[in-house]
Amino acid sequence: MDLKELKKQVEQITKELKSKASGDTAVLVDSLSFLFSIMLETSTGIMVQNERLTNTIIDLQETIKDLRRQLNMDSHNSSKPPSSDGYKKPNKARSLRKPTGRKPGGQKGHSGANMELPHKPDEVKKHHPNKCMTCPHFASCVANGKVFECGEKRFIVEAVVTTKVIEHQSMKAVACPCGESKLKGEFPEEVKAYVQYGDTFTAMAGLLSTFGAVSTERIQTIIDGMFNVTLSEGTICSMVEKCGQKVTPIVEKIKELLIGSSVVNFDETGVRVEGSTQWVHNSSNAKYTYLTVNKKRGQEGIEDNGVIQNIGGTAVHDCWGAYWKFKDILHAVCCAHLLRELIANIENNPTHLWTERFKTLLITMKTAKEKAIEQGKTTLSENLIKVLGKEYDEIMAYAEKECPPPDKIEPKKRGKKKKGKERALIDRLIKLKDSVCLFIHNFLVPFDNNQAERDLRNVKTKAKVSGCFRTKAGAQTYLKITSYLSTAKKHGINAFEALALAFKGETEKVLI
Repeated sequence: MDLKELKKQVEQITKELKSKASGDTAVLVDSLSFLFSIMLETSTGIMVQNERLTNTIIDLQETIKDLRRQLNMDSHNSSKPPSSDGYKKPNKARSLRKPTGRKPGGQKGHSGANMELPHKPDEVKKHHPNKCMTCPHFASCVANGKVFECGEKRFIVEAVVTTKVIEHQSMKAVACPCGESKLKGEFPEEVKAYVQYGDTFTAMAGLLSTFGAVSTERIQTIIDGMFNVTLSEGTICSMVEKCGQKVTPIVEKIKELLIGSSVVNFDETGVRVEGSTQWVHNSSNAKYTYLTVNKKRGQEGIEDNGVIQNIGGTAVHDCWGAYWKFKDILHAVCCAHLLRELIANIENNPTHLWTERFKTLLITMKTAKEKAIEQGKTTLSENLIKVLGKEYDEIMAYAEKECPPPDKIEPKKRGKKKKGKERALIDRLIKLKDSVCLFIHNFLVPFDNNQAERDLRNVKTKAKVSGCFRTKAGAQTYLKITSYLSTAKKHGINAFEALALAFKGETEKVLI
């Protein structure tokens, strides 16, 4: 019985007894009623304290569980990068990649890759037998030309580090037969100073700063050591800025080509710019890379990138909530992220069997697609897709039983009760089934979002080396050059050649 109801009944009984009792008896009834009230108040306080203590214990248990989960998180069971693991690297046995049993190195049937000569030899050195070199007839034998012939050739490719100084002269007429006395030649537009560095140094500084992720101070050291040429930090920054200006038009073309693509990968990463954390937003696929920076990580920053809201195809991402705000496109979820979440749940809730089953299902889907591609197929059979879809639903139904949703209302607390990581994952998998399975319906859609993560990797390397970007303009210049060089690499053009093409005005060649 509720204590409040009991108190009302005691008050009612006391009132009835007092109405029937004599004077002395009424005093006794009042005393007993007072004592009973004290007992009720004490019991109520104890029950409230017990309830609070119980709730506190439950909250502490949840906190301990959450802290233990966070402590066990690393790159193999979360989205944390491998660099965050420190010296406590995860056990290789827990890797998503399973051992094949094959020996390291090139496998049978592998075509191999051998070093090739870049051009014909500039110098030939002949090595004669030691005994012949001490023979008195050696000189005549060499002059004869028929005594020795090449038995075997070997080559050494050396790098020649040197500088080339080009003098530009403006010629003036001093004895013109036509009577002109003020004729004078003009320097080319790019020759502006008495002594200046050529485009080769500009391209090298831009390449080291962006693609090489080298700090300005080290660029000075490298170029000075190799060419005996001293560049100031200001000059290096100006060179990088010039590289950015050269590639700006082609970067806009890359953006347009991505918008016209059927599948585009999206991701974002934080970086320090102007003393605060800003976000580099990536749009890319196997052919193109486009990077921008914005103060916001969410919808505003994604829209500022300018790709996702204009594509007519599929967006592949890691399920970040802001991407789902774009409704008029297809969404594909990165299943590699899901696998890491499933591994974390297996380690934190080993008695729940649905997680291992779902992990196996994802790997089965991936393997089935890979085998179909090897056989030259472009789709899976309808029967196989139905079987996989049915297994998906059965696993989710089993997950509902192993981890049911919490009560809608938690007593004496406002808002919804916390689901927990496992229940949130189950709800997401049920809701996003079409996006999770899209990669087996459309073979152009990848299983994971690794493409976007690879295209952002250089940004993290640069941030670790330099620490931050002092200005947003500097960050934007770096991202333009990185977008261009990454795209060139995807088209088989090395970084230095790509920047050389930019200074020749032939950037379109990187897209061919």
